[in-house]
Amino acid sequence: MNKHIDIDSFEVGYDIPAKPGMDEADIQTPCLIIDLDALEKNIKTMGDLAKDMGVRHRVHGKMHKSVDVALLQEKLGDSCGVCCQKVSEAEVFARGGIKDVLVSNQVRDLAKIDRLARLPKLGARTICCVDDIENVADLSAAAVKHGTEIECLVEIDCGAGRCGVAAGQPVVDIAKAIDAAENLKFSGIQAYQGAMQHIQSYQERQEKTGIAIEMVARTLKMLKAEGLESDIVGGAGTGSYYFEGTSGVFNELQCGSYAFMDADYQTIHDKDGKPISEFENSLFILTSVMSHAKDDKAICDAGLKAQSVDSGLPYIFARDDVKYIKCSDEHGVIADPTNALRINDKLKLVPGHCDPTCNVHDWYVGVRNGKVETLWPVSARGKAY
Repeated sequence: MNKHIDIDSFEVGYDIPAKPGMDEADIQTPCLIIDLDALEKNIKTMGDLAKDMGVRHRVHGKMHKSVDVALLQEKLGDSCGVCCQKVSEAEVFARGGIKDVLVSNQVRDLAKIDRLARLPKLGARTICCVDDIENVADLSAAAVKHGTEIECLVEIDCGAGRCGVAAGQPVVDIAKAIDAAENLKFSGIQAYQGAMQHIQSYQERQEKTGIAIEMVARTLKMLKAEGLESDIVGGAGTGSYYFEGTSGVFNELQCGSYAFMDADYQTIHDKDGKPISEFENSLFILTSVMSHAKDDKAICDAGLKAQSVDSGLPYIFARDDVKYIKCSDEHGVIADPTNALRINDKLKLVPGHCDPTCNVHDWYVGVRNGKVETLWPVSARGKAY
């Protein structure tokens, strides 16, 4: 557990859902639990895959928002740093000991830019994304004010239709402005397409990733012609890392969900048309049956307030006789046609979307061999600024 947090005075059921040494059966619900063996295996697997492909892995901290998980990814998976989406998230990771932090997003508000410019004083390499040449002067002024350096990646819109400029000359123009600005450093390209990660068809994901790879390769040639080298060519996620990682163009992966996995990611297919299988479920919502007034229906204590259902409902792990079918604020409805469940039975739910589910909890309970081994705070929860 994070060394700065002392839970000895915390009360189980009020401050925290469990304490180390407790039986898994006694954990208070609903809460997030982590199968530590599965988590460690996932981290090592991705670390080995990145190494075999000859690329770096910058883990996506927005997924777990946890300093403890990020440090474990560094230790077991040889990650080169973290990326996250908000300046306040970046501050949490820097204060927690992560030495290389990318805000893989635009920072435009002057107060946020000022905080970003102070991040290097915490000992962290500080990087952000830029997609507007007018942003450059503000970033430079803040870095000069604090006597620090901000590294910048120019973001390419490679299909998401959100942030980012078109490939080619628009990237070069912004990169040249960054290179000329005081206390800024042009460090490369950001090219990530989030929605593409969840396309079920392997062939369609490969095709769309190929388009992004071509955009980036063409732009890198133009940058090089201007004498601008890219230390970072970053992007890729759990659904596409093998395409970018073997492209010879990208040199940093930004995978996040692989560490926990969720129900939605388990619907995407590998080249043989089977669900991807290199990573295991390690994150669960532990929930308890609280009512069984109807023989064919059980009610559990994990409803909307315990999870995000934007990518669909959770499924019940390792059970095919019962099914989570709907939820309201405080209740989850479970179809139980054979009346198999009993009051206080505990079930593990695999969330539909891990990122926003993690963001509604304060703690991770790390479990191994039926015992609580550790408690980790969701360190950056609420850090949305």
